[in-house]
Amino acid sequence: MAEKELAGLPGAYNGKPVVHQANLFAGWQSEIFADPLILLMDFKTRTLQELRHRRTTLSSRHALVGFDGFVDTIVTPVAMRAGQGENFIPINTITEFGQRILEAAGKSTNIEFYPRMDKLGGNGPIMANALLAQGTTLTYIGALGYPVIHPVFADMAERATAISLCDPAATTAAEFTDGKLMLGMMRSLDEITPAKIDEVLTSDGYRRTLEAADLIALVNWTMIPNMTAVFTDLVQRVLPQVPVKPGRIFFFDLADPQKHSDSDLVYALETISKFEQFGQVTLGLNLKEAQQVFAVLGFRTETETESGLRAMAAKIRERLDLTTVVVHPRESAACANRTDTFWIPGPYVAKPLITTGAGDHFNAGFSAGQLMGLSPEACLGLGACTSGHYVRTGVSPSLADLETFLANWK
Repeated sequence: MAEKELAGLPGAYNGKPVVHQANLFAGWQSEIFADPLILLMDFKTRTLQELRHRRTTLSSRHALVGFDGFVDTIVTPVAMRAGQGENFIPINTITEFGQRILEAAGKSTNIEFYPRMDKLGGNGPIMANALLAQGTTLTYIGALGYPVIHPVFADMAERATAISLCDPAATTAAEFTDGKLMLGMMRSLDEITPAKIDEVLTSDGYRRTLEAADLIALVNWTMIPNMTAVFTDLVQRVLPQVPVKPGRIFFFDLADPQKHSDSDLVYALETISKFEQFGQVTLGLNLKEAQQVFAVLGFRTETETESGLRAMAAKIRERLDLTTVVVHPRESAACANRTDTFWIPGPYVAKPLITTGAGDHFNAGFSAGQLMGLSPEACLGLGACTSGHYVRTGVSPSLADLETFLANWK
């Protein structure tokens, strides 16, 4: 497909096979699509075709990601032990785990966590690692270890420009068949402030780092106490001095804001909307986050169906006046931009190898798609495949891996 054809893709189809056949036909008639067979392709084939056409552009794009950093210990809770090592019956569900805790009320109990692995963690490092695997050049600013970078981040630091502000936080991630519990110790993240960023980078260095970026991903608002202050500092002081770069993307991930008050969340969302004056803002939300944001913005509950997810993304986007809002449950994904809504089913797997970091991999895939100029539908497809590959293998996929995944996705 030619550049002209791909430029027309975002507005020409949106994953609605019946409702928007007219858009597709109009695109074909106006020669947006040289090949009318694209009308008959499913979204996986369209995504694969776009990726193959645009994949070489990603290496010329630069991402800036920040500001958290965790050392994650992935564990399996033990229900009954029969011997040493892995000779035990696990606690399979959060419900079962919760019942064990409730039964200890007024008494006490001991629950063993069997360690599976230590790995780099935090929304930022996991997203950055996934972007690096796909070929993006990258700068990371965050809690990677101070004054020496922690060993779990060593590989990422070799492949990216890594700037550490403080020591990482720590998470024990207990994984179940119906979700995961993230138990965090995060006091070191208190050090992430506008003043600390200026101290480490200098004001000029901060501006130059932002100026070089095509994608600026600011993630984990929930766990960084001063993140709203960082946002405000960027909007009021720093970004007005940074030249506007055509097509620059700002990506935000709140990271489960349940522990924050409604007023704090609304203020953060209003601050995020102010980044639109400096570029194109994407807000990425998993289902729980989307439902909380939806509620604090005054909307009534939507269903978890395709139509409900489309509506949720569209209403949040319109209320906040953002370029794009993404909602990604485990089984599907939807997004809304200024012209339409989009939805795809996901490559769901009942027994994943790992789930911690799945959402961050989705965010990386979606953002990589945006950096390559893919259609919204293809960005959703790339996000779903990046996450799908990761939860099956525990490995962040390359673009070649994603092509293979798409080609084999049944």
